[in-house]
Amino acid sequence: EQPNVTTYNAMALVIVTLEAFGGMWINAFIVSVICMAWVKKKTLNSNEKILLLLGCSRFWYLCISWIYAFLSIIYPNYLHIHPTRQTAEGVHSFFNCSNLWVSACLCVFYCTKIAIFRNSFFIYLKVKIDKLVPALLLGSVLFSLVIGILVYNISDKWQCKNSTGSGNSWKVKFQMDEQFLPIYFFTGFGYATAFMAVIFSALLLLFSLWRHKRNMQTNSMKDLSVDAHIKAMKSILSFLAMYIINCTSFIVTMIYESQGENPTMFVIYVCLYAFPGVHSLILIFSNPKLEKTLLRVLSCVRCKVCLR
Repeated sequence: EQPNVTTYNAMALVIVTLEAFGGMWINAFIVSVICMAWVKKKTLNSNEKILLLLGCSRFWYLCISWIYAFLSIIYPNYLHIHPTRQTAEGVHSFFNCSNLWVSACLCVFYCTKIAIFRNSFFIYLKVKIDKLVPALLLGSVLFSLVIGILVYNISDKWQCKNSTGSGNSWKVKFQMDEQFLPIYFFTGFGYATAFMAVIFSALLLLFSLWRHKRNMQTNSMKDLSVDAHIKAMKSILSFLAMYIINCTSFIVTMIYESQGENPTMFVIYVCLYAFPGVHSLILIFSNPKLEKTLLRVLSCVRCKVCLR
């Protein structure tokens, strides 16, 4: 049985490493391009501000996740040192929550900027959204910080209770769940709020796109707003799929975490590490500036490889 566990761990580490470093490279590329534009223009528009914070949060999320996975597989005993596991889980939760909330802000921003409605509140929001973006991003970071601190405290008390418990792990876990139920509710409420924001953004964009295309059926000229609708929909729907998988993974993780190496958990971790990079790649190809820069970089790399 030990060789099977070793093979499982080795395969998991290889796949997680490839996905994590691939996603880190993609998000580092987004951050680098936006930072260079920031230095050149001395300012950033609202879309670039959101993408910059999103790229940073996803880069560090993947970095911390890989370090935690590496320690769990290669040096599992190191995680039993008191501050290590709690700090890793707290920081991981901070960047994961920041990733989800900033992504939700991006979806709301796309919907507000691109969707076409004659409602007075929507028009007011469309005018004011650029001024609201810094407040939305600050709120996302602060909420994520609160979640990270709560998770750190939960992990700390859970480990203390588990190490001094009577050995009945189910009883200890039940008591822990009962004690921290309000914190779980608060965290779940925050995640559900971001999820609903993405759902409404996707539905509003779909309805706006459908109505706009119906009005343009008699016009043979290509309408640029239709392309903008479609690009925004790709980004929002891809994030929606990521969010659904992430929430499902969170629930499945709680169910299977006590079963050790499990094929279900392996698939879950593969999906969790893949989506931050995949969604960021979709964002790159939805942004003309980022897409053009990426293609130019890949062209230069290919030329250098051919010359060698």
